[in-house]
Parts: sequence; structure tokens; C-alpha cells
Amino acid sequence: MINERIRDREVRLVSESGEQLGIMSSREALKLAREADLDLVKIAPNAKPPVCKIIDYGKYRYELARKEKEAKKKQKTMEVKEVRLSPNIDTNDLNTKANQARKFITKGDKVKVTLRFRGREMAHVNYSKQILDSFYERLEDIAVVDKNPKMEGRSMVMFLSQKR
Repeated sequence: MINERIRDREVRLVSESGEQLGIMSSREALKLAREADLDLVKIAPNAKPPVCKIIDYGKYRYELARKEKEAKKKQKTMEVKEVRLSPNIDTNDLNTKANQARKFITKGDKVKVTLRFRGREMAHVNYSKQILDSFYERLEDIAVVDKNPKMEGRSMVMFLSQKR
């Protein structure tokens, strides 16, 4: 809330230099802001009485946007990358998929390893856990299992993430 939109009877006023000017009516505070050729901005609306500050509103909004943008830059987003395998995968193909997963994990992403079953392959589900275990063995120097292998419909899923 700025200038005339501030409807409170009394406000605690802070000058542009950060100095406390005390509690006064919002009209007087607005008058002081106009004399300084600045805006009256409500900083803490929940306080008793509300805290208002005499500042340049455009500059204030710019600073807030800049701080928000800076905070977004520092946060790390973690993606979930998927590596799909089949029950009759050969060792060289498994090594290739493991290297692919290694790249994702070193970047800081989580890896979802999916072993998909088609048709009669559903009869050999017990053998497939060994495939996922051997896949993990190739990555255990940099990765840790987030979720153990588990059947979800026609596929077995395991999640890997970077060791800390």
C-alpha cells in the first residue's frame, strides 16, 4: 500500500535514512513524504500501529525484484532423468545405460531406472531384480539408492541419487 491507499488512522513513520520519526497520523506522514518528493509505503501492515517508510516506491520495487531474482539464481533445481532397460539386456548395453546414468548423477539429477516388461517377460520378474542390482553395482561409487526396486504395473522402478 502506498500514499493515499494507506487508510490507517495512525502509523509509525521511518524516514528514508532509517531514522524513527515516531507515531503520527497518516495524513501528516503523507505530507512529510510529499515534502521530501518521495512516496509513503506501508512496510509492516500487521504491526500495531502499521510501519510506514518514506522511500522512492519505484526504486523499492526494483530492489525487491532484484533480491527475488538473486534468490532464484542461487537455488538448485533437481530433475528426474529416466533410464529404461529391458529384461533381456546385454552387458554392453547395460554398461552404456550405466554411463548415461552416471552423467545424469554427476550433474546432480536423480535417475529413475525403469525395467519394462512386455508379454511373456512378466513370467521372469524374479530375475529382473538381479539386473537392477548389477546396474546399481556399476554406479555405487557415486550413487545411492533412494527407493529400492519395486513393481509398478508392467515395470520395475528404482531411484538413484548422488552420494553426499
